[in-house]
Amino acid sequence: MKLLPAALAVAVVLAPAAYADCAYPPAPTAIPDGNTATLNEMIAAMKVIKSYNEQITAYLSCIELERDTRVASAGATLTKQQKDEMLIIEIQKHNAAVDQLKAVANRFNTQVRIFKARDKASSAN
Repeated sequence: MKLLPAALAVAVVLAPAAYADCAYPPAPTAIPDGNTATLNEMIAAMKVIKSYNEQITAYLSCIELERDTRVASAGATLTKQQKDEMLIIEIQKHNAAVDQLKAVANRFNTQVRIFKARDKASSAN
């Protein structure tokens, strides 16, 4: 009979809903076109990208803390395989968030290069 409460505790700890407390930040959707954007639009976009970076950093800390908390609260009831599975889930979420951040940053940086090249070409004329 003692096995059932322990198994139930592990199931609760491993429930995917536990990750629900860490809200995945939405990526910025509007990145100005470097061919037509004003300096103010580029600066505003830079601020949005920096804020998104901070949100992703907070999300990454959250999922790590959540996993650590789940492992600690389960204590000795977790097997090595269960701990490894929890780590794999965290790593996958971490990598997906970092990949998304890189993609957004790359899109923005491309537009910054276009903006700077346009600005340089205008001042050369």
